[in-house]
Amino acid sequence: MGDKATIHVDGASRGNPGPAAYAFVIARPGLPAFEQAETLGIATNNVAEYTALIRGLEAAADLGLKHIVVYSDSELVVRQVNGDYRVKHPDLRPLYLEAQAMLKEFSSVTITHIRREHNKRADALCNEALDAG
Repeated sequence: MGDKATIHVDGASRGNPGPAAYAFVIARPGLPAFEQAETLGIATNNVAEYTALIRGLEAAADLGLKHIVVYSDSELVVRQVNGDYRVKHPDLRPLYLEAQAMLKEFSSVTITHIRREHNKRADALCNEALDAG
């Protein structure tokens, strides 16, 4: 597929750490959105945010997407993945390394920070998973 797909990712925890969930929404030109959300058990919000990114990248790869734009409302994850911040927390390091390895599977990737109000569907899916879990 030559067109760019967008992936909105979100992770949340109620308490930090606390019950956590992740969600992502993949939008592809001319096709229905592909959505997923699941609970993670007890985790921090940053672990949930990284998990959302990784699961979204896995799904994009499974769908055969090559050109993607990822949107996340986690400034920390976006800045770490883009190389602006170092990954200091030991719980995040393996997730960061997994995300970096997965990014190499795509021909082009842009990861952009957005405000929460521009990430409404992924945020809603996360909350629905937490409410149901």
